[in-house]
Amino acid sequence: MTASIIFVLLLVLMITGMPISISLGLTVLSFLFFFTSVPIESVALKLFTGIEKFEIMAVPFFILAGNFLTHGGVAKRMIAFATSMVGHLPGGLGLSAVVACSLFAAVSGSSPATVVAIGSILIPAMVKAGYPQRFGAGVVASAGGLGILIPPSIAMVMYAVSTNSSIGALFMAGVIPGLVLASMLMLTTWWIARRNNYPKARRASWGERWKAFRESVWGLMLIFIVMGGIYSGVFTATEAAAMSAVYAFVIATFIYKDLRLSDLKRVLLSSANLSAMLLYIITNAVLFSYLLTSEQIPQSMSQWMIESGLGPIGFLLVANLLLLLAGNFMEPASIILIFAPILFPIAMSLGIDPVHFGIIMTVNMEIGMITPPVGLNLYVASGISKLGLTDMSKAVGPWLLTMLVFLMIVTYWAPLSLWLPKTLGMM
Repeated sequence: MTASIIFVLLLVLMITGMPISISLGLTVLSFLFFFTSVPIESVALKLFTGIEKFEIMAVPFFILAGNFLTHGGVAKRMIAFATSMVGHLPGGLGLSAVVACSLFAAVSGSSPATVVAIGSILIPAMVKAGYPQRFGAGVVASAGGLGILIPPSIAMVMYAVSTNSSIGALFMAGVIPGLVLASMLMLTTWWIARRNNYPKARRASWGERWKAFRESVWGLMLIFIVMGGIYSGVFTATEAAAMSAVYAFVIATFIYKDLRLSDLKRVLLSSANLSAMLLYIITNAVLFSYLLTSEQIPQSMSQWMIESGLGPIGFLLVANLLLLLAGNFMEPASIILIFAPILFPIAMSLGIDPVHFGIIMTVNMEIGMITPPVGLNLYVASGISKLGLTDMSKAVGPWLLTMLVFLMIVTYWAPLSLWLPKTLGMM
């Protein structure tokens, strides 16, 4: 009964069009005021202590690093390198988009930022080269989702903060699944391009490939700095985020020189606005999580599932369906912060590894980025390609099916996620 009241309150507030962050906060305040004797003053203390975590600082730093890279010419150099390697294959520019999104994902941590950085260059280039606009927009919007699976990942940081999991282990766990999904997206792109006889570029010489690599190497170095630093223990994930922001600023301003100092204020304000929005969502989600825990809702659901005989296989299927449905209407940060405190205790009681479950949630968020009506990547790619939301939804169809197949693989084959962090001694 308690759970029904809480979720009905939340649903009613969301239906009115109220922002999710405010809906979460008002749900907690309303329930505490009308149905409990908990003093409202305690809410202020919980709001403060809820985000007083060192790990949360990684979020604004990764956002800032991503903005520096987006405006600093890193993306166009990664695209040139990717095109030199795979551009000569059928659907070469489409394959280049997947490779470039994978590379940019490994330095940005954000899915929409990946779509903006890669799509603003490659979608017009594909149309000019004779590719259908829907193909170009579809492949970029889909591959842009790699931004939250290939580490570093803001979504993984959110999950780690919500569940007290290891950010470093989550980052390492995302490497192999990210590479596997990128390969599957490339295979889908190649198959569509070959079937429709889409154009391919001239094969680049090894000299041209070496030149493209040298020009992009400063951006690619960030991958090894972040991941190598975390694995070696030189710095934590939060310190790695700060390091990546400083490094991205230096290469964008003083090495590539595509980011002028006069643009710095605009980039900082943009990063601050997005960080403030996410931190406000986190604050209210922490409060919502506190309410659920204090009312023993996750524990009750866990006990009910165990007693009903719903084992790990059945639970993971239900969790995937729930997360995919939520992905149609909510952004990844809100989904993770609302559902992780509910599903995580149940997963633990069923013996599911917390890192493995984090990767499953991240892949679901990735799929949600390209499902209407609230798929962020759809809107970003739509703005670049000028396609309507309906056309964009159709455009991503083949890659969406590929992602759903991958979701089943990563859900029920745990070693795909856990082998690398276990091998590196992080679990």
